[in-house]
Amino acid sequence: MRADRLVSLVLLLRQRGRLSAATLAHELEVSTRTVLRDIEALSAAGVPVYAERGRHGGFALLPGFQTELTGLNHDEALALLVAGSRRGAQAFGLGSALASAMRKVVDALPESYRATAAGAAQRLLIDPETDLLSRRLVAEVVPDTIVTEIRRAVFAGHKLRIHYAAVDQTPKWRTVDPIGLVTVRDQGYLLATKSGADRTYRLSRVLAAEELAEPAQRPDRVDLDRAWQERSTQFRTRGDQVTVLVRMNAARREELVRTALAVRAEEPDADGWLRLEVTFSDPRHAEWALWQLATSAEALAPQWLRTALRDRAAAIATCYGVSS
Repeated sequence: MRADRLVSLVLLLRQRGRLSAATLAHELEVSTRTVLRDIEALSAAGVPVYAERGRHGGFALLPGFQTELTGLNHDEALALLVAGSRRGAQAFGLGSALASAMRKVVDALPESYRATAAGAAQRLLIDPETDLLSRRLVAEVVPDTIVTEIRRAVFAGHKLRIHYAAVDQTPKWRTVDPIGLVTVRDQGYLLATKSGADRTYRLSRVLAAEELAEPAQRPDRVDLDRAWQERSTQFRTRGDQVTVLVRMNAARREELVRTALAVRAEEPDADGWLRLEVTFSDPRHAEWALWQLATSAEALAPQWLRTALRDRAAAIATCYGVSS
């Protein structure tokens, strides 16, 4: 909305001083022509914004100008600055809204808190893009138009049509009753019901979405955390699970446990290794998880998994010209 953009423009000028039209356009995700129109609108409304010409020119506010925003104390502002994870917001198509909100948080602080809160927030990093081994944690990218449509239906309580590409299936349209949105490790999910049955849809697999005018059939209140836990349990107990007996290096245990559904048994083995009985969601999941551990793990059973891993290793060896 234009009113929100005008507030954001004023906050940018207050916090950063003189800025060029191009910089403002980049920050607000609009054209420079739109910025110039907004500057004219602010001037007409009595906001003391003026232009400085020349190579290092731009727009600025007269010194001492104050906006009327509710103040926060230091710890409240710091909590919001740290909790405002851009990656989490991107999962729901709220990246630009987050940036605008953070500008308002900083501007709302008393002058004595502003520098210390912003400085403290720079000392805390939440969910960087890579881990210590430089492995990039790739967040799923979902078009804003799709996420926005889904989000509107969730908040308005309307039915939703989605063009969904389930794994190994031809994409098709479905009409669902949206319950809520969940993000887990940069993966977004839509919790919904379809003909009264619980359904969970991965946002990255939604190819198109359309909010309908018809009211959704859903409870007025929802405990989203409980609903997510229940669906997680359903996923872990569905019929195509497999249990694997693994011998592995104890130093790699956490990597396996993080991806497995459950560890049913565990005991020490020779040479500081461990012997675990682990459950995976399906055969493909089991093969993928063991392959990631290379020679740090050995699948002892079932035999089909040992065969699958051996065949995969043989194919790699053949690719690189290694004879058996």
